[in-house]
Amino acid sequence: MDVKEHLSFFAALYQVDEHAKIGMWLLYFTILGLSVLVYKLGFAKKLPLLKSVVIYLFLAFGCTILTFLGIFLPVAEGLVVAALVLIIYKIRLYQAKKQNSTLDS
Repeated sequence: MDVKEHLSFFAALYQVDEHAKIGMWLLYFTILGLSVLVYKLGFAKKLPLLKSVVIYLFLAFGCTILTFLGIFLPVAEGLVVAALVLIIYKIRLYQAKKQNSTLDS
């Protein structure tokens, strides 16, 4: 059985099977960055600094687990799709608010 055939897109892109150490770090930072983006776009609220630090520490720990799953499962790819959906939602929300403010004036 060839492992290369079963790797997810980002794991294959970062060549996790050939360069394990650097590939896993790249996959981890990709998943962490996408998770932070999805969190900020969809779920973040204004919190005190210490609570935000705790949230991001738990997010970083969770991304460690997701990185191991992301070798063979499309974790990063799902985060890309979620980020795109949330970006489109935020753009549409901004446009709707802008249009309502011009109609009210």
